[in-house]
Amino acid sequence: MTTAIEGAELTKVGPGTAMGQLMRHYWLPALLSSELERDGPPTRLMLLGEKLIAFRDSEGRVGVMDHRCPHRCASLVLGRNEEGGLRCIYHGWKYDVAGNCVDMPSVPSDQDFKHKVKAKAYRAVERAGLVWVYMGAGEMGAGEEAPPLPGFEILDMPPGEIRVSLIQRDCNWLQALEGEIDTAHFGFLHGGHVAPEDVPENEPFYNTITNRAPQYHVADTPWGTQYAGYRAAQPGSTYWRFANFLFPCWSQAPNGEFGSHMHARGWVPLDDGHTMFVFIWWSRARAAQSLPQPAYKDGRPIGGTGRGNIKMLPNTTDWLGRWRMAMNEGNDWGIDREAQRSNAIYSGIDGIHLQDQAICESMGPTTDHAFEHLGPSDQMITRTRRRLLMAARALAETGALPPGVEDPGVYRAARSGYFVRPDDGSSWQQVYAGTLAESVHPPGADAQAAD
Repeated sequence: MTTAIEGAELTKVGPGTAMGQLMRHYWLPALLSSELERDGPPTRLMLLGEKLIAFRDSEGRVGVMDHRCPHRCASLVLGRNEEGGLRCIYHGWKYDVAGNCVDMPSVPSDQDFKHKVKAKAYRAVERAGLVWVYMGAGEMGAGEEAPPLPGFEILDMPPGEIRVSLIQRDCNWLQALEGEIDTAHFGFLHGGHVAPEDVPENEPFYNTITNRAPQYHVADTPWGTQYAGYRAAQPGSTYWRFANFLFPCWSQAPNGEFGSHMHARGWVPLDDGHTMFVFIWWSRARAAQSLPQPAYKDGRPIGGTGRGNIKMLPNTTDWLGRWRMAMNEGNDWGIDREAQRSNAIYSGIDGIHLQDQAICESMGPTTDHAFEHLGPSDQMITRTRRRLLMAARALAETGALPPGVEDPGVYRAARSGYFVRPDDGSSWQQVYAGTLAESVHPPGADAQAAD
């Protein structure tokens, strides 16, 4: 059982907290590159409990810094983005993307001290259509090197083949991530209304509803934790679903064919009760986002299993005003009680992502872990919590760096997805390694592995 104290350790992410310090050792995706325009208005950005602003200067460089002007703490979200920097409208002090004060027009030239003033700025880089921010001790200008970006395979794919989407979730980051690594819910939340005899055997949905209580293998890995859910398939074969947790806040879901399913799903903490889901995937993969909606034998789409058409609210300039779903607690996530009652949709909620969103948000911003009664199907959750706690405590007590910080290449061996494989006596780890070796990989992956 996770205690209340451990729950707080795992979910609080502000400065000085155990998990917040761990998170600050990694690059985190913060916003889409397209959200910032040259000399355009700065954007409010909440990240790890800190109120920041992001802007793109005249040369196209991105700045991310504390929203408070170091002079009198007026918010730089009101600033003028012009001629290579952001100018506070209170007294005209101006800062470049590194936080350096480059102009102090309200101070007589013989008393100018701009070389002594610096806004709290963080490193920012752009990759795969995202702005990534490093909030570690290596604040810009502090002289400390930042670690490399995580070595996800998807980040090595051709830029034109990478897709990215963002959706905010109103709960803490761990709660959101655990909704992803809990695979036993699939046969109920998403498919509880579907009878196996009504679905073609070649439909990926078929195996998850034929046996709604799969067996599991769970283990620590160099990148975090991994589970293998398995069920008997046709005689002499097993249906496998592999999935991963990757430090510090990433998951890989088994909702695609293993051989091509290169993706990464970030659950980025905005504050203690809000999370930004950042989904990066290969457009050519055979996965949920590209495959047709699951269908019955007669071709009718299976109710409640839609993948797209997520209704979003318009973005606002509020601290938490970006990428919010229109269906939320205020409208009961659009639940259709008649569809639930008639078993047209088991949950009564239309859409797989929305079903997951509703469950996680319904627990409140932070669930009371001491109230839980975890079972055998929750092994991945308990293992991941322990892995995170041990890493955060080791960092705080001995300075031991958490997984992936010094060696981002560990992520290259992480892949998730489903497949059917003949039973040949191999261990589950051998099944995983063999299937991974047969899979599609980024161009030049063999050369990278040899380096």
